Amino acid sequence: MKDISIELVVAHYHENLNWLKRVPCTIQKTIYSKAEAPLLLPHHILSNVGREAHSYLHHLVTRYHSLADYTVFCQGKPFDHAYDFHATLRKLAAGEFSDQSFVWLGHIIDTDTPDGLLFRQWSKNKVGDELDLAGLHQNLFGTSGPDSYPFVLGAQLIVSRKLVHAQPLPFYQKAFKLTTTFPNAAHGYERMWDRVFNVEGIDRKWLANRKTVYLKPIKRLG
Repeated sequence: MKDISIELVVAHYHENLNWLKRVPCTIQKTIYSKAEAPLLLPHHILSNVGREAHSYLHHLVTRYHSLADYTVFCQGKPFDHAYDFHATLRKLAAGEFSDQSFVWLGHIIDTDTPDGLLFRQWSKNKVGDELDLAGLHQNLFGTSGPDSYPFVLGAQLIVSRKLVHAQPLPFYQKAFKLTTTFPNAAHGYERMWDRVFNVEGIDRKWLANRKTVYLKPIKRLG
């Protein structure tokens, strides 16, 4: 198998990034930081707007013509949502995902509605903000969206350059603009990154009628 290029894109705010020392050396690391304090690692500084979606789409727009074969997008502390993140990176470096163009990374699958019911009921949404997923979908694609949005919590994923390039650069430029102009767009993108890349990242037949699925193994005592 020919060598493949892999880039890890980290959306950083204030998290400790010591974990990057354990990333395989064959994986290029790019940090987009919105930290208020200086970060003692090579990084790109971005305005603190748009959450991780702004960082991811900034990368896709500015690096559209020089993307790695595979890009891993993650938060500054990826393990809360993907307990096996290091193992996944090792597998990717070993070529085990070479036949997949999109992979959600995380251990909890959840489902939201076009009017963002899950977001409105979220414990951290104490002010009761709205999330108009249907409106974000309409703005981005110019079409009506699906009746539900199954997704993996955490907004972390692997995507191939080939799949990214299936959409033209102006599409990502539009998506990037929406991160700062559409209300709670980052939370919307968290629910629809697979659709941004024109795939269904979760098999609905496998999901069946389940709204939430926990993929993390349960450790039993005794």
